[in-house]
Amino acid sequence: MKSEKKHNSKLTTLTKLFLSTLYISAFTFGGGFVIITFMKRKFVDELHWIDEEEMLNLAALAQSAPGAIAVNAAILVGWRVAGFLGMIVSIIGTILPPMIILSVISFFYAEFATNLYVTFALKGMQAGVAAVILDVVFGLGSNVLKEKSILSVTILIAAFIATYFLDINVIFIILAAIMVGIMKELIYLRKEHTL
Repeated sequence: MKSEKKHNSKLTTLTKLFLSTLYISAFTFGGGFVIITFMKRKFVDELHWIDEEEMLNLAALAQSAPGAIAVNAAILVGWRVAGFLGMIVSIIGTILPPMIILSVISFFYAEFATNLYVTFALKGMQAGVAAVILDVVFGLGSNVLKEKSILSVTILIAAFIATYFLDINVIFIILAAIMVGIMKELIYLRKEHTL
């Protein structure tokens, strides 16, 4: 009886995970940064499967790893929520809508490329994507500010300046942030060891 309840509970979790990632992927335009916002709303705020700090860490890992941010985030969230099967289910839920949409569009590409209404619709989506990305920036940035860590705030400001004013490649900013994090951990471990 317990085994059957556990199986049903796991199946319910996997179904929710699949439907959630499918829905998020199907109705999210603008790439990985946008999808992370929707994942946070679904898995942190609504389902309470992950806490906010952990979602921030998963988002950072997803951005740091090679590949599409949306798929990386789906892998990490799926693994965290339901292990290996959760990872597989969330990947399928994430990649299915773009595959279907791009397959349909590829058949009608010539018509889409020259259609004035499609062009206007895409321009409108760009404005919406910009708003959602700003929401991500403010949401994740406010979490960093809540930490009240001078180092975290300094990294946030330095990364913003380096990206937007100095036009430094994001890869170098990520590598620099990783190095600062490693140095911080080494200093912390050294202090703990000397005490």
